[in-house]
Amino acid sequence: MPTLWYWIVAVMVTAYVVLDGFDLGAGAIYLAVAKTDEERRRVLASIGPVWDGNEVWLLAAGGTLYFAFPQLYASSFSGFYLPLHMVLWLLILRGIGIEFRAHVRNPVWQNFFDVVFSGASILLTIFFGAALGNVVRGVPLDATGYFFEPLWTNFFNLGPQTGILDWYTVLIGVLALVTLVAHGSLYVAVKTDDDLGRRAKGVALLCWPLQFFLTIVSLVATYFIRPEVMNNYDKHKIGLLVPVLVFGCLAVLLWANPKGKEKLAFIASSLYITGMLVGAAFALYPVVLPARDRQFSLTIHNTAAGNHGLSVGLAWWTIGFVLATAYFVFLYRMFRGKVQAGEGHY
Repeated sequence: MPTLWYWIVAVMVTAYVVLDGFDLGAGAIYLAVAKTDEERRRVLASIGPVWDGNEVWLLAAGGTLYFAFPQLYASSFSGFYLPLHMVLWLLILRGIGIEFRAHVRNPVWQNFFDVVFSGASILLTIFFGAALGNVVRGVPLDATGYFFEPLWTNFFNLGPQTGILDWYTVLIGVLALVTLVAHGSLYVAVKTDDDLGRRAKGVALLCWPLQFFLTIVSLVATYFIRPEVMNNYDKHKIGLLVPVLVFGCLAVLLWANPKGKEKLAFIASSLYITGMLVGAAFALYPVVLPARDRQFSLTIHNTAAGNHGLSVGLAWWTIGFVLATAYFVFLYRMFRGKVQAGEGHY
């Protein structure tokens, strides 16, 4: 049962990154591709009906984590207290930026909240990537399951006392930024047309070489700082499908975007993100939070709730998951097609 919940949490985190990732990416390229007020309103209209709904998956993943692995939840939220508050404020500022710009039709007012929206989106992509980097690299857990990380300690030397930011976590943060910029650009290209759509498509094209290079560098770096990530791949050969999926999706991205097949490129981008996150979960299993001193790592065996609770919770989670999935299918079906100027209140 703990194994099943481990993969349920992985699925929910992946759903969040794929869905909210494109509107974070749209925010990151917002000031670069939208040159006029009308184009900026079209970018906002392209994510308007879905951006806050996509964040439901973040809340659901957090709730599932609390229910299934309470000790992991307690350790993570105490250890990452400062960065989690920074993420919370960035999420708030992003929502404020989207909603407040339409309240006053004044260029100074609108430009200010445009910068708030785009800046918060960029920082969120980097922070989420750095958070994943911290989990893969490991944190300074002690025997009580407690840890604390300052923002940084020694940037280049990964000793037993690590900080939130070092060369590895920044590398993963930059990879996340480039990946979600490309993901958001493809989404904007799918939802808009004319010059705005062409500029968004051009950004995705520019991102591809960087995304390919950073993917290889990050995989090599991960192997050198935590060689045991290869153990599960050695034991279970089915895991080798993950790198095939990742590099296959990069090949599709390289082919489809210049051919004008933005929808296919967007699907490939979604599968690339899925492959990277599933690959990380596969490599870490059964560890849910690695410690720098490996004897103190948190695993599904020493953090999971009782089997009875997990069994009962599975029934309720299934109902909730079906309802949420049905809602999202209905929402995206109603919102299909290109957005036009003047749609929504933006």
